[in-house]
Amino acid sequence: MKFTTPAGTNPIDQLKFIGKPHDRIDGPLKTTGTAPYAYEHHEAVPNQVYGYIVGAGIAKGRIASMDVVRAMAAPGVLAVVSARDVGKLGKGKMNTARLLGGPEIDHYHQAIAIVVAETFEQARAAAALVHVDYTREKGRFDLAAVADTAPLEGGSSGEGSAAPAIDRVGDFEGAFASAPVKLDQKYSTPDQSHAMMEPHASIASWQDGKVTVWTSNQWITPTKADLARTLGIPTENVRLISPYVGGGFGGKLFLRADALMAALASRVVNRPVKVALPRPFMMNNTTHRPATIQHVQIGATRDGKITAIAHGSSSGDLPDGGPETAVSQTKLLYAGANRKTWMRLAVLDLPESNAMRAPGEAPGLMVLEIAMDEMAEKLGIDPVEFRIINDTQVDPEKPDRRFSQRQLVECLRTGADRFGWKARKAKPAQVRDGNWLVGMGVAAAFRNNINMKSGARLRLDNRGVITIESDMTDIGTGSYTIIAQTIAEMMGVSLDRIVVKLGDSSFPSSAGSGGQWGANSSTAGVYAACVKLRETVAQRLGFDAAKAEFIDGEVRLGGQRVPIAKAAAAGTIVVEDMMEYGDLGKQFQQSTFGAHFVEVGVNAYTGETRVRRMLAVCAAGRILNPKTARSQVIGAMTMGVGGALMEELAVDKRFGFFVNHDLAGYEVPVHADIPHQDVIFLDEIDPTTSPMKAKGVGELGLCGVGAAVANAIYNATGVRVRDYPITLDKHLAHLPAIA
Repeated sequence: MKFTTPAGTNPIDQLKFIGKPHDRIDGPLKTTGTAPYAYEHHEAVPNQVYGYIVGAGIAKGRIASMDVVRAMAAPGVLAVVSARDVGKLGKGKMNTARLLGGPEIDHYHQAIAIVVAETFEQARAAAALVHVDYTREKGRFDLAAVADTAPLEGGSSGEGSAAPAIDRVGDFEGAFASAPVKLDQKYSTPDQSHAMMEPHASIASWQDGKVTVWTSNQWITPTKADLARTLGIPTENVRLISPYVGGGFGGKLFLRADALMAALASRVVNRPVKVALPRPFMMNNTTHRPATIQHVQIGATRDGKITAIAHGSSSGDLPDGGPETAVSQTKLLYAGANRKTWMRLAVLDLPESNAMRAPGEAPGLMVLEIAMDEMAEKLGIDPVEFRIINDTQVDPEKPDRRFSQRQLVECLRTGADRFGWKARKAKPAQVRDGNWLVGMGVAAAFRNNINMKSGARLRLDNRGVITIESDMTDIGTGSYTIIAQTIAEMMGVSLDRIVVKLGDSSFPSSAGSGGQWGANSSTAGVYAACVKLRETVAQRLGFDAAKAEFIDGEVRLGGQRVPIAKAAAAGTIVVEDMMEYGDLGKQFQQSTFGAHFVEVGVNAYTGETRVRRMLAVCAAGRILNPKTARSQVIGAMTMGVGGALMEELAVDKRFGFFVNHDLAGYEVPVHADIPHQDVIFLDEIDPTTSPMKAKGVGELGLCGVGAAVANAIYNATGVRVRDYPITLDKHLAHLPAIA
């Protein structure tokens, strides 16, 4: 099925299942420990052994020699596999660095060998016996040292965030120079880790020249292709299975070393090999969100109309990598005739930069939305009203292209009313609660909609049970549930008559989980398959498919009522289809919008910050399941607090690695850090996105949160910090005097 014109009325609009807060159907499996994660497929294949990866001890240089004699002699060891043992390997399209280093080293903790043994403990102990001599080379590890001179570079996050190297509309320099009120500031955001609960993990097994990998992966189809490409074997000789993923945030979108090294080791020892990356490897061996140094300039009239806006960003990556597209939202979020955005990309020899939840917009809005508050203060205008004044219903760079839906103003006004924004004191450091300085902050949220081709296979049996097969993944987001809800709505059957099978590359290719494209795209693919199943069932039963109704397990037309199961009396009905897209995404600017409100307390004595209240208001198309959507948003809000107050990978600029490479040193929010969080979804359907009329909220809940926290801290203390995270050492000395 191809989606080329805006959706009209269809069975989804019945809203008997879609739009309802159903519990996660995989919840009982998760809470009882019976949902198998990648490392837990113990019974999938017999005779499993364990692999432990040896990581490079330098960030740049060469392996001069590798001595594995002691490791091979250790108890239980079956093999030590390195680059010299496996022959020439390819590199996946989605990988910047090689996943197996040697003799050249691209970054610290790059995999250089894997030790295989009968037990995990034996493999780990033997890995410590592998002796490697290196020839170290001078590396580049300091973004600040090269940010201003790095080459201009355009690019895309691959998740809807894109920008050319430099983009101009109108005469920014002239308009900025003549603006009566100006802001010109620089800001920085740090390197960050995904820090998901489940580590990168895989089990690989070869049989008859084909490899099956049980893995923790968000996006099956491209990962399968990249594993085949790296191994140099046909794609059809690779099977990936990933039914449950314990968090990813973009870090598991692509092929990583655990899957490749398990496959290489399994081929050598001719037994299934299981590999889980230790936490330090998750920080330094896999990918991370890169640091940025950003520059924002805004010029406005005295009544608050933006006349000039510019946003530049510098970030770094390994050779052949791409920039963090932190300026992308500035191209679309606010009006202003004269505009300029630019990006610089420095070559750094740190571990690979790649997608992390809301790549581009997350660090970009952390900066832009502070700048908007700073400009509002210069103008003497309330921050909410300043944003509303500069709303636009068209793409500011292409005024003939309208937004398909844009309720930013409604998000801001609804949030301000619900949060009690009128009680905020415009002058900072005016509200105290005992020893606490109290302030409120706001930020707009923005994230583009993305449509991805997605397919599904349906099976209807003679009991009336419908089984769905798709390689769509569930990373804790609720894919199982919303897919079941879609089938229930389309086919008129209850949720207990639906079996959902996901995460297997032998199933039809789906959208994968990332960029908040998964829910709308995967359910649209299921919708297409359901349309075909409805047609087949109606034909089998002698009904007109265009007029037949599917209700309560029956097909009805006029006075006739026939159980849907009867259509499969002669044998299971199997149909397959996918949803593909025309150019509606080009005709309309499809985006999601929101507003974040935060209240903080800052201890007047210690500088400690405590978040006291949080509210997100989201306009993101039809919300398929308010319960799972709310979970996505509050999880994203929590991540936003982490980015604002604590999350930072500390770079050792001498040796080129992230020092705090575990959850003891890399701090993330815990329950005590997070107050009650409110979420409001505005009523919205967007018929330009798919027959589901949905978009996504997984990234939107994060975008802008950091700035809302920062703006609240400023309102509480009068101290403006422009260098994330906002730790107490950055404002303690400047807090108001204690009288």
